[in-house]
Amino acid sequence: MRQSAGKTSLIIGLAKALDKKIGYLKPFGARLLYKRKRLWDYDAALLTNILDLNENPEDMCIGFHHSQLLYSLDEQTTALKLHNCIDNIGDGRDMIFVEAGKDIFYGTSIYLDAFSLTRTLGGKLLILVSGDDDIITDDIYFLAKYIRLDNIDFLGIVINKVTNIEDFKTVYLPKIEQLGLPVLGIIPSIPELTYFSAGYLAERMLAKVLAGESGLNREVRNIVVGSMGADEATKSPLFQGHHQVLITSGDRSDLILTSLRNDAAAVVLTNNIVPSSFILSMADNLGIPLLLVATNTHETAKLIYRIEPLPTSSDKDKIAIMENMVKENVTLKAFTN
Repeated sequence: MRQSAGKTSLIIGLAKALDKKIGYLKPFGARLLYKRKRLWDYDAALLTNILDLNENPEDMCIGFHHSQLLYSLDEQTTALKLHNCIDNIGDGRDMIFVEAGKDIFYGTSIYLDAFSLTRTLGGKLLILVSGDDDIITDDIYFLAKYIRLDNIDFLGIVINKVTNIEDFKTVYLPKIEQLGLPVLGIIPSIPELTYFSAGYLAERMLAKVLAGESGLNREVRNIVVGSMGADEATKSPLFQGHHQVLITSGDRSDLILTSLRNDAAAVVLTNNIVPSSFILSMADNLGIPLLLVATNTHETAKLIYRIEPLPTSSDKDKIAIMENMVKENVTLKAFTN
């Protein structure tokens, strides 16, 4: 229903849990990757690697921008392209997951929203809902009251990122079930899926790794903005955990040293200021990445907080968590009928 509900993670979990020959299609690409002089969608490239698919990621999308497709494709031509994509990836597949856009309405003007895709391809519509309990309930009520589902093959709903499963089932689920929409699973909020590595942070920030490259696999859980003095930082619990990332100007040697001594996950150095050779050497020896960016501390913090913790093909632990979360919380029989 909404952006960042966890569609790609659910598809990964389903594909692993179902143990079938899976195909994947992302008709309306969103997160662009430019590799080998070609435009790929991040999710398409990710699923290609994780599921060992033979297809090229570029063949899983038909476009990336509304403006690109609005005047070049009509409804009939779009349908033809979609069927060609399915024909190209469908051989030998038991099932094909077609991932829609960032929310349920995205792509409507170019016939690539979730409902258009389902009708055009003769598929079954699965809707993922997430957010806090009130948002989840409102979205499902909106779906039941205002969106026509009688002319579509509707598989059901999966509810994702629920903070308290038992409370949700007691307070909200009975009302939801009265709406008559099949609920195929309720997945709890899993903190491990919200973490990312220092290397992922460096890649997303386009940061230069000055030192500590051996520690790029360190897990990032918390972000700390270094605006206090070294004495206060030493006493602060924010500087004690080894999953913390410090954001500070490269000339704040006191704070950088405090973070290195407290085994930080990484330090993001702002304003393009490179610290002393002693600090660089210390970070290398400890395996703590020092990441250099051009933006100031405030802007850097805003950019980091906006980073979406997307899975990567090397996240073996995360992929295993996704598989288990589906096995334990989703009715798999609904996907095999």
